[in-house]
Amino acid sequence: MTLDAVGGVWRYALDLAEGLGEAGIDVLLVGFGPKPSPDRLREIERFGRASLVWVDESLDWMVSDATALTGVAPALQRLAADWRPDLIHLNLPSQAVGLQVSCPVVAATHSCLATWWQAVCGGAPLPAEWLWQRCLTGEGLAQAARVLAPSASHAAATRTAYGDVASIDVVHNASLAVCPPTRQRKPVVLSAGRWWDEGKGAATLDAAAALSPWPVLMAGGLDGPDSLCPQPAHALALGDLAPATLTTLMERAAVFTSPSLYEPFGLAVLEAAQRGAALVLSDIPTFRELWRGAALFVPPGDPAALAAVITRLAGDEGERAHLAGAALRRAADFSPERQIEGVLRCYGAALGASVSTLAAAE
Repeated sequence: MTLDAVGGVWRYALDLAEGLGEAGIDVLLVGFGPKPSPDRLREIERFGRASLVWVDESLDWMVSDATALTGVAPALQRLAADWRPDLIHLNLPSQAVGLQVSCPVVAATHSCLATWWQAVCGGAPLPAEWLWQRCLTGEGLAQAARVLAPSASHAAATRTAYGDVASIDVVHNASLAVCPPTRQRKPVVLSAGRWWDEGKGAATLDAAAALSPWPVLMAGGLDGPDSLCPQPAHALALGDLAPATLTTLMERAAVFTSPSLYEPFGLAVLEAAQRGAALVLSDIPTFRELWRGAALFVPPGDPAALAAVITRLAGDEGERAHLAGAALRRAADFSPERQIEGVLRCYGAALGASVSTLAAAE
């Protein structure tokens, strides 16, 4: 299973590897891109059935053209020859391009430039200098035996961007359930994301913060790979936080909001819901699909509407409690057990075997 240490794929891959290990399946994690920090490397040590190797190859979204990726397929082929896996799970579909192996390949589409562009830039054509990324990802999706998507909305966006991609299995992401704290919550609004990404809605959040009766906290990095760096004037930028620190904030904030224009799933929303925060989300297809009836929605890119909902919740403790309870109940649907069951079903389809057959083989 491939992974990287830059974005949310790290958490996805480690949690999935842990669940697969509990199901009796050994996982070799193959890292691409910038190497992980020592703290992240120590996370691997707790896995009894997972190993990690890091290859000196790049991620498609961190290079300027496809020539920088010519070593990806050969690197994976060498590892496949050494480790002889039953199946390869790629967490970046472009990694399937040119890959010649004897086992099935499953590609997970967590996000991509083409679907991001559709959501953030509307009907504008993809710039010519990025067309190679769409071609490469489309070719990788076509070569995979099965494709995994974290929501039906992202699966639909993938088909819109790349045509009729066969065999997309929707398997929701997951997070281990926790007991939300019972102590009184703080009158603050929390949001989390990679704010240098225009799709996260930093400008909307900051403008809403100017109208909010409560402080608005922005957890997450501001510096992006393209030197994009929003400068919030009203929201309090906290920068990248240690996972434990962000968890504590989620446990204390009365309201969690995501003003995103683009989210294939939105793991931070799930984690905040598990910790008892009331949710205010932008009205995009993914959030509607996952949180309908368990959150308040506002038009994407509308800071006045976001501030109005925050103001309403700030003055209504009963509605906050009702929303928080609904979100907590919905969060239970996104359990690691269901995720593993869905992933094994996908693996089984790729291998031509049922989940029960996979389990019986262990």
